[in-house]
Amino acid sequence: MSESMSFSQLALPEPILRAVTELGYEHPSPIQEAAIPKLLAGEDLLGQAQTGTGKTAAFALPLLARLDPKQSEPQILVLAPTRELAIQVAEAFQAYARYMPEFHVLPLYGGQNYSTQLRSLKRGSQVIVGTPGRILDHLDRGTLVLDKLRAIVLDEADEMLRMGFIDDVQTIMDATPEGRQVAMFSATMPPQIRAIAQKHLGGAQEVKIESKTSTVERIQQRYVMLDGNQKLDALTRVLEGEEYDAAIIFVRTKSATEEISEKLGARGYAVACLNGDMNQAHREQTIRRLKADQLDVIVATDVAARGLDVERISLVVNYDIPYDSEAYVHRIGRTGRAGREGKAILFVSPRERRLLRTIEHATRQPIEKMSLPSGQVIEQRRIESFRATLAQTIEAQNLSFFQDLINEWRDSMETTDADLAAALLYLAQKDQPLNVASQFPEIREPHSRDRDTGDRPRRERFERGDRPERSGDRAERGPRPPRREMKGDYTTYRIEVGKEHGVRAGDIVGAIANEANIDSQFIGNIKLFDHFSTVELPASMPNEIFQHLKKVYVRKQKLNISVDTGAPASASGERRPAGPGPRPGAAPRPPRKPRD
Repeated sequence: MSESMSFSQLALPEPILRAVTELGYEHPSPIQEAAIPKLLAGEDLLGQAQTGTGKTAAFALPLLARLDPKQSEPQILVLAPTRELAIQVAEAFQAYARYMPEFHVLPLYGGQNYSTQLRSLKRGSQVIVGTPGRILDHLDRGTLVLDKLRAIVLDEADEMLRMGFIDDVQTIMDATPEGRQVAMFSATMPPQIRAIAQKHLGGAQEVKIESKTSTVERIQQRYVMLDGNQKLDALTRVLEGEEYDAAIIFVRTKSATEEISEKLGARGYAVACLNGDMNQAHREQTIRRLKADQLDVIVATDVAARGLDVERISLVVNYDIPYDSEAYVHRIGRTGRAGREGKAILFVSPRERRLLRTIEHATRQPIEKMSLPSGQVIEQRRIESFRATLAQTIEAQNLSFFQDLINEWRDSMETTDADLAAALLYLAQKDQPLNVASQFPEIREPHSRDRDTGDRPRRERFERGDRPERSGDRAERGPRPPRREMKGDYTTYRIEVGKEHGVRAGDIVGAIANEANIDSQFIGNIKLFDHFSTVELPASMPNEIFQHLKKVYVRKQKLNISVDTGAPASASGERRPAGPGPRPGAAPRPPRKPRD
């Protein structure tokens, strides 16, 4: 890579250059420098590069530059091996195209209900990013039409081969129009990938980028697995429980810098934000305050923190995980500079596991999993900090006036030195209480149906509709095997989809698990009838999830979930177990204990 080359030298349109600059990109990576001019010229490309080298921007930026904004039909199709990568690539396209009017990108993958995807397809999207199984499913249904396709990208082709999708990829490639541009990226080039390249890429030149070791020495790197709604609590715990002088918190958007700095300020932190909307004078003033110990925490975007070198910064928190490893290295490089020690903590949601693996692979360093500081740890740190301040005050201040007051008050109030000191301590710590252990309940790692269990090819087949029956379908599978232990009480619900709609127990489990974010192990017995079904769900299910499930579709049929009343079923003669219960839509009846 030429260090002097900038993105402005790559002939990209101004709206894309503006977005790239705001995202903090300075110089193109080797794969970007090699691939962008070729793809801009309309050439086919066979790229061999490791994950984390910046290849998403290498194909997204030039293909966006060739997009026709007046055409709403799909013009670019990106195939990705997993839904996590599909989401990541779609988000990158959206970020690069933020200043392109009327731009729409649509990720298509299993786990989403079809009605949402069909509405988005009807609205029109210029870029489609999807897993092979779901893309092929929409092609078979006729809901995805590729007549106007200009380019197709195979991202991580060797991974798709390993996962058993290569036949699907071939079928999709054959369904694309002649003359479309093709870009294929793969870390390795096994014979099957070479065969696809020879068939579909013709005489395309191969670009091969050797990966370089990227090391960040003297920085302790750790990550926390949590849901997005747990981040602020987790950040507070980190800032309370970690030893640091000053910290910088990285987020993706300008609005997030303002929102988080405001919330931290309300919690008593000396905090300010850095973002692209700040003028140079304001930025310099904020950095001066940080260097002068007037600020302890900065919340910043990548571009705003460019070139920031403040010796006090000993902790970096990646509140939002970066999309590529180069941004990650740039972020954590704000600490551990000039031989100093540093710490970096990364917040990761279950769907971002792949980004975590990408960063580890690209930096060739493991990132250690950590537990958040407990309430007891935070309480002890507050006590130690208060004690240190107290000792410093005793050492440095003339306290004779206050000693006289203490003696006078003790005598007039007829109290003891211990009681008087305790009362004063209570008043002094009211703004930041010392006794807080009970106020910090444990943050549990979220359940995820996307854990890296090695069964992704099997899950992708489920996405295409040939999902095997779950154990709850007694009509075909016989008695239900003992289910795993379920915690809490359960309520039986009725859903308005049954055998006549072609539904299977696995369809119901998949829809509820994805839409309600309920781990499948907490979905109880499912009974299928002709016109409806019943399902056991935790009685503690929040009302907003209950209302959301009413609108979910399974097999093109709205669930319309309601509390089961035990009423007669239909004219078919089927009856459900009779029993008292509330009318549909009423408050759930008192829950019963789950059966063993």
